[in-house]
Amino acid sequence: MSAADLDGCHVLVTRPAGQADSLIDAIREAGGEAVHFPAIRIVGRNDDDIHDELAAIAAPDILIFVSRNAVTCGFASTRQFDASIAAVGPATRAALEERGATVDIFPATGYDSEGLLDHPRLARVEGKTIIIVRGENGREVLAETLRERGATVRHLTVYRRERAEPEPELVASVGQAIERGDFDYISIMSTETLNHLLALLPPGARRALRETPLVAPGERVIQRALERVPDNPALAASGPTPADIVSAIAGAWRPGKES
Repeated sequence: MSAADLDGCHVLVTRPAGQADSLIDAIREAGGEAVHFPAIRIVGRNDDDIHDELAAIAAPDILIFVSRNAVTCGFASTRQFDASIAAVGPATRAALEERGATVDIFPATGYDSEGLLDHPRLARVEGKTIIIVRGENGREVLAETLRERGATVRHLTVYRRERAEPEPELVASVGQAIERGDFDYISIMSTETLNHLLALLPPGARRALRETPLVAPGERVIQRALERVPDNPALAASGPTPADIVSAIAGAWRPGKES
């Protein structure tokens, strides 16, 4: 990707504080401009509560981490187990490997629950105990399918997502920029991120959001986003990594394009 691929392109990045730098850097390296507006924050669960919950359940045969946040907030509490480790996507896998873990189960394609379920190691799980390490109110398809295949499945909730609290000056500035059409794309990671973004923005910016393309990882997120922002000219990235997001934007953007 050349430094001119996003020349003149302005992107609003809504990832949580501490998790946006790599995407911002990737946008700037591709020649674009990025503004960080954290719409969501991650709150880890108390470690003692996690340890108490784990002490009361059977040791797992398989640990499944569904996100980088699940690793950040839950891996230290689960390293006591001699279990196979599964990761839903590349960011999750990288977070595990950074902590010295070996990822045994990883999707060949489609970095989501459905892709992970296609792995041969999860095809025959009858009699096995599986712990899914996740955030509060996560999707149920993974647990439901594994139970149908005969596994005993437990959820270990290690964090929750909350609406961020940006400074009022930043909310006003970003809201005005959206109303003016200053942003060419808005990057969101999930429908929940979009919900919090909509709640933070003033009415005029929410209306203008219909005209600014959303960029999100995967068709599922895009479909749900369009329920909240109908007719948005949204882009589905092939995955959640900065390279995936930048590639999706670069595929639609042309240098010199008018906003």
